[in-house]
Order: sequence, then structure tokens, then C-alpha cells
Amino acid sequence: MPVTAPQKRLFIKTYGCQMNVYDSERMAEVLAPLGYGVTDSPEGADLVVLNTCHIREKATEKVYSELGQIRLMKQEREAAGAGMTIAVAGCVAQAEGEEIMRRQPAVDLVVGPQAYHQLPELIARAHRARGERLAADFAAEEKFDALPEKRTVSGVTAFLTVQEGCDKFCTFCVVPYTRGAEWSRPAGAILKEAQSLAEQGVREVTLLGQNVNAYRDPDGSGGLAALARALAQIPGLDRIRYTTSHPRDMDDELIAAHGELSAFMPFLHLPVQSGSNKILKAMNRGHTVEAYLALIEKIRAARPDIAISSDYIVGFPGERESDFEATLALVRQMGHASAFSFKYSRRPGTPAAALPGQVPEEVKTERLARLQALLDEQQVAFNAAQIGRTLPVLFERKGRHEGQLVGRSPYLQGVHAAAPERLIGQIAAVRIEGASKNSLSGVLVESPAGAPVLERI
Repeated sequence: MPVTAPQKRLFIKTYGCQMNVYDSERMAEVLAPLGYGVTDSPEGADLVVLNTCHIREKATEKVYSELGQIRLMKQEREAAGAGMTIAVAGCVAQAEGEEIMRRQPAVDLVVGPQAYHQLPELIARAHRARGERLAADFAAEEKFDALPEKRTVSGVTAFLTVQEGCDKFCTFCVVPYTRGAEWSRPAGAILKEAQSLAEQGVREVTLLGQNVNAYRDPDGSGGLAALARALAQIPGLDRIRYTTSHPRDMDDELIAAHGELSAFMPFLHLPVQSGSNKILKAMNRGHTVEAYLALIEKIRAARPDIAISSDYIVGFPGERESDFEATLALVRQMGHASAFSFKYSRRPGTPAAALPGQVPEEVKTERLARLQALLDEQQVAFNAAQIGRTLPVLFERKGRHEGQLVGRSPYLQGVHAAAPERLIGQIAAVRIEGASKNSLSGVLVESPAGAPVLERI
């Protein structure tokens, strides 16, 4: 049985004005997802934060005096095999910066008053640098080690986890704290599992990860592109997909693989979240709209028939109507095959929850309706554009009607067609004759000998 990590103790000492008191309360909130609970004494604390004031010189010297005492506590804890992280926040941190670290090397972090929402990211990185776990139940390696060596599946498609965790620290997301650091499974273990799946009749795998394109084989054989090339060599495994990706991890090797590897389906889910650079910066996404569009251009150049899906969040703190209009403009420019859209949800403890400019619920609802209307329009148009095309369809199961099978197109659309049951688990050519928002319908294309024509897109 996994053992839940004990709650860590947080001591915050506040100097100066009421604004600092407010900031200290917010710090406690944003650190909660890391498993920190507030204590009233620095002795025995896992994390000590001094939220400082720079109004008077004596106040600054008091901070350094306090740090000297806390340094001794830190040394005592380290001698006992425990640890203590010391952070200096507030105005002294803003004014003196590196000078604090020079005068008191025991300090681990210095955070200015406008950046306290970054504390979870900074604390998490400090813990990881020391090889410590946060509030996770157990390590990803232990979880995968505990799984049975052979999975039993019944369908022709399967999910295959290759990566867990996240190092991106988007301000709206708790994944970096609940799932921990990015961790990749060894390619050998993945290939062994995929081989077993193929032997059971699986024809298509979807590689999973919180940041799946951040995959790096810990044994050094390469990233996601190299893994996909190896998977494509497994007999019977004809289709490869992956989700969810981050634009910052979409490297040239992976882009090239989309153009060179026939097993890669021409469908990519690549979340952008907003069309406003101001909002993207507040989200800590690490990319701009312009960089995202340049990336999409490279991907489409490598694979001209690729369809793009994405994620969008509306009503993020500070989002004005002009920011939302920029998102609509980006959607129009992208022309999505499909996309997911959500109202910003204020998660207690996440950095974004403490940001100013929280958008009223009714405004978020109205904006989401406008965005979804546009996305639905694009999805309907993309599906309608398939009419008249012949697509390779992987048939997965019987349909609701007698003599009907249901499968998936390369673009992940459901496809209905009259076909013999023997084609379940096979890829066959279907001429598309009808389209709705969520699915396609068509006619099986057969050769003169009566065998389905197999094609690749």
C-alpha cells in the first residue's frame, strides 16, 4: 500500500504593512498543494518564509538577524537528517536580491513582492534539486514497477502511458504538485508492453503523458520521435497517436517524424490556451502566440494534411474583452478540426487563484458560449470537407444497426459504414458520403475481387 507523504510545516513571519499580511495569507494558499500546513514556530518547520518590509533600515537588519537564528535551526535539522528551506520574500527581497544570498548562504530562495505566486514552482524545483518528494503518494517508478508485466486488452486500440509529471508550472494547474516532476518510462519497458498489446490484436496505440512530448528515454535512446520509430517496427501496430503535448516540447525531430513516419496519424492535439500574449504570460505558458503560430507552420510544412486540435481557457484572471477577442482571432486563423474549451476554474492553492482581476462567472459563461460556437462551426466544416474523400478507417466494433461497423479515421473521427464483421480490427478504405459534428458515414470501397482497398493517407 502506498503511504501518503506527511504534511509539511510552513512558518511565515510577516514584517511591515497590511499588504504584507495579505501577501503572507496568499503565500500560504498557493503553497497548500505542495502539502504545506501553517505552523506558528520556525523550529521544526520544513519551510520558513520571511515576508519582509524595506521601509526602514533597522527593519532590514532585523531580517538578517532573524536569518542568522534560522540558519542555526536549519543546521540542526540537517544534522538530524531532516531539511529546511528558507525563503525571503517581500520588499527586502526585491531591493537586495542577490545580496541576501551573499550575506546569508543558508537562504534558498529570494522572491519579490510581485512574484510570490511563483513560490510553488520555486519550492518544487528546490525540493526536486535535493531529490525530495513533495505531496505525492509514491514515485512514478514505483507505480510502474508494481504493474503486471502483461496487460489484458479486448479492443483494437489501447492507451500506453510513457511519461508522467510536469515541469511547466502553468499558474492554473496543480499537476506539477500532485504528479511531481516529469518522469519517462524506459523505452525497453514501453516496447515490451506495446509488443504484448500488438500480439493481442491492438492496431493503434495512443501514447499518454501529462507532457507526453517531453518524453526522454532514461536509458538515453532518444525522445518521443525515436520511441515512435521503434514502436512503428512492431508487426501489426499500424497507428500511433499521442496526447497531451506542450508547444515548448515540440522539437524538430518530432516534427520531422510526423512527415516521415506513416504510422503517425495526421492529427495533433497541441494546447495553446489563449490568443493573448498578456494572458499567456500570466499563465506561465512559456510561449507567445507568434511562437505558437510559427510552430504550427513548421508542423504543417512537414505534414501538410495534418489536422490540429487544441485547448482554450476563457476568463483567466485579468482577461479583458480585448484578450478574449485575440483568442477568437487565433481560433479563426488556426482553423481547428476540433478543440476543447473551458471556463477558468479557480483551484484553491494554485498561483492563479491569488491573481487579481478574477473574471465574473457570468462573463466567463458568455465568452465560453461564443468560443464554443466558433469551434463547433470549425469542427462541422472540417468534417464536411471529408465528404468525397476516401479515408483509411480502423474498424473497432459493431454499430447500432445490423451490418454496420464503427471505426476511426486518421483524424480521430468516428466513421460508420456497412461492412462485414470480419473487418473488425482491420484498416479498410471508406468513401465518405455524410458528415455531422461528431462523426462521418461512408461506403466501403472494395476491389473487383471483393477485398477492401487498404490505403494510407
